Amino acid sequence: MVAFIIPAFFTFLGIEYWIAKRKNREHLFNYENSVANISVGIAERLLNLFITGAFYGLYYWVYEHYALTNIPNHWSVWVLLLFATDFVWYWYHRLGHEINIFWGAHIVHHHSEDFNYTVSARITTLQAIVRNLFWCVLPFVGFHPAMVIAILVVHGTYSFFTHTQVIGKLGWLEYIFITPSHHGVHHASQEKYLNKNYGDIFIFWDKLFGTFQVEEEKPVYGLTHPLKSSSFLWQHFHYYAELWEACRRSGSFRQSVKLIFGKPEDLDQSIREDLEAKLLPEKSSPRLTFRFRAYVNVQIAGALLGLTLTTLFLNELSPFQAFIAVGLIIITLINCGALLEQKRWIYYLEGIRFLAVSGWVSYESGSIILFAVSIGAVLFFGTNESVEKWYFQFVYSE
Repeated sequence: MVAFIIPAFFTFLGIEYWIAKRKNREHLFNYENSVANISVGIAERLLNLFITGAFYGLYYWVYEHYALTNIPNHWSVWVLLLFATDFVWYWYHRLGHEINIFWGAHIVHHHSEDFNYTVSARITTLQAIVRNLFWCVLPFVGFHPAMVIAILVVHGTYSFFTHTQVIGKLGWLEYIFITPSHHGVHHASQEKYLNKNYGDIFIFWDKLFGTFQVEEEKPVYGLTHPLKSSSFLWQHFHYYAELWEACRRSGSFRQSVKLIFGKPEDLDQSIREDLEAKLLPEKSSPRLTFRFRAYVNVQIAGALLGLTLTTLFLNELSPFQAFIAVGLIIITLINCGALLEQKRWIYYLEGIRFLAVSGWVSYESGSIILFAVSIGAVLFFGTNESVEKWYFQFVYSE
């Protein structure tokens, strides 16, 4: 199923881009944002391979031991379950915006200043964990886990299609469903649009609980305080770093607890700038030459291929093989983010990646000599200034 999702995602993304191009709206796709969005999505799909089964098991465990009742399998129950799933989503989503510890997991989804299908991929594994914990309510109430899992597939598929600007307002459907227009409002940074339209399929939860906002002026997408980084790691963990720093500065355990469970707007917004100045001092914009894009694209394609193969053959991989596969893909995604920021340390990351590949091949072939030669090669190239200079000329067109 997961292996099918990947080609389906890029098929619809290609259709969306084709429509945007025909309408002379290619500006809806920013190269750097698209790479960052897809990178986050690859990591989430990859890591979820190892935890999704655990959550399905958790659903069954909750159902078998703590279900309040046993709701029968009937067509009307499927309709009820769809509404219940969206209701749980509404509150998970709303709390994800209103409580700092949850916002740290969800904020990654709102980084992008684009609004297209690539943004739907900006889901972190941490967010997936929080979301699945909320959905444990459904088997607890009495819905059979197999039904819950099936509805979640439908629920997740629908939300993908609301992340686009090539579809306009949809008439009477706007009164019932979350549409691209409604969800675009949710991703907007204007004050009147903040914390609105939390539903995933149905809009009436927002109308019922006072969080509905119709699209009026064109949304400006992203955060109110934009993230000034394409770093793969910083995108994932910056908010928790900010929350940690805010707690450290508070000097009080009680105040720290209030911050952790407080609202994002109560956090000192200057902390992010301070941390970025300290931890990300070398950021510069890349020259998006054909060669640079090709170099990044090949790596994204390699990560996607790795994700697909890992998905297809996961049950046949040993723990060591799975560890190496995951490590290689994550290193590649980190490398892509660093490339977009013109970081110099990518040269050494390439060495680590090369050692990981050679270590894998050496392990599979039983050749320790091959790995020893690889270490020697890395040491040679890592200390050779001429090779390093050539590398940066090739990558950054220096």
